Amino acid sequence: MTKTGFVIANLFRKKTRTVLTLLSVIMAFLLFGLLQAVNVMFNAGADFVGATRLITQSRVSFTQSLPLRQLPELEAVPGVEAVMYEQWFGGVWQENTQLIAFAVDPERLHKVYPEWTMPEEAWQKFAQTRTGMIAGRQLAKQYGWQVGQKLPIKSSIFPQKDGSKAWSFDLVGIYDGKDEEWQRQTSQVFINFAYFDEANQFGSGRAGIYVLKLNDPDKAKDVALTIDKKYENSTEETKTQTEKDWNAGFAKQMGDIGMLVRWILFAVFFTLLLVVGNTMAQSVRERVPELAVLKTLGFSDGSVLGFVLAEALLIVGFGGLIGLGLATGLGVLVQKNAGAMLPISVDWRVWSVGLIAIVVVGTVVGLLPALRAQRLKIVDALAGR
Repeated sequence: MTKTGFVIANLFRKKTRTVLTLLSVIMAFLLFGLLQAVNVMFNAGADFVGATRLITQSRVSFTQSLPLRQLPELEAVPGVEAVMYEQWFGGVWQENTQLIAFAVDPERLHKVYPEWTMPEEAWQKFAQTRTGMIAGRQLAKQYGWQVGQKLPIKSSIFPQKDGSKAWSFDLVGIYDGKDEEWQRQTSQVFINFAYFDEANQFGSGRAGIYVLKLNDPDKAKDVALTIDKKYENSTEETKTQTEKDWNAGFAKQMGDIGMLVRWILFAVFFTLLLVVGNTMAQSVRERVPELAVLKTLGFSDGSVLGFVLAEALLIVGFGGLIGLGLATGLGVLVQKNAGAMLPISVDWRVWSVGLIAIVVVGTVVGLLPALRAQRLKIVDALAGR
């Protein structure tokens, strides 16, 4: 019998116990894969946009609007290449489907966000159509939207001047991202700010935030300080930060997703350590005389330690790979059904962390039983002491 065969045979001496332990490992890594994918999703926007753009909002909250008269003042700040403004629309599709929708100036959006790609004719039509709207590729695919449709979209925040929250927009374009990272973000809707500003009941001349494209990303901190200093102690105090930091803060409006995920995973893996650790400890206790015989036959202390440690790594590794595989499949299923509103993906980032977790957990649960087996005295073991 080979050493590998010996390890597998020992692992399945108690088939029921091993199968139940294996199922525990699979479920733990299935949950890990899905939760880590959610964590990656909420941090994706913050991870790759960097500091090429700044976001200026009201110091009170991003829900507090800023006056459009600040626009030329921000454009005049040294280091600022272009500025756009936008307002969170609070879009609702059909009954209760929430949309990530912003009212924007089409030309400014195109200039500040060259990462969004669309035929030039569509950009021109968006700018020229008062009720124009463009949608991300993922979102349009999910709902089957086609260019030329008139789409009824409600707003959970802004009623029209007649009191109705039911708006109607003409879909004039479907935009995509310049690369895979940006393509994963095509789950938003942009509407023409001019129409929104004129028709909403709360008045005109204000925007939720300003987005500033910089000439030199290395000067982001200086530009931000200049802007906030300019409006310090005024009635319109501002808070300026990188787009990366702003996106992370925006995600945290729903709660600290990262902290929540970490605590859940801590509970899951703590329980997993207890379950698998107990299995390995019990397995070694049952085989004390056999381990003594192995040493009598000439196997070194290191070899015995390696056998026990290999068992722990094998059960955690096998269960972990199955769990991550199932999480990958479920992630695809969730993304297919939830679409752009929940674009989770159990990708290489999740797998890389998962593989590290497999090695760490397997080593931790197997190390103490393995050390006990290594230190085992032949005479004491055979005598039952």
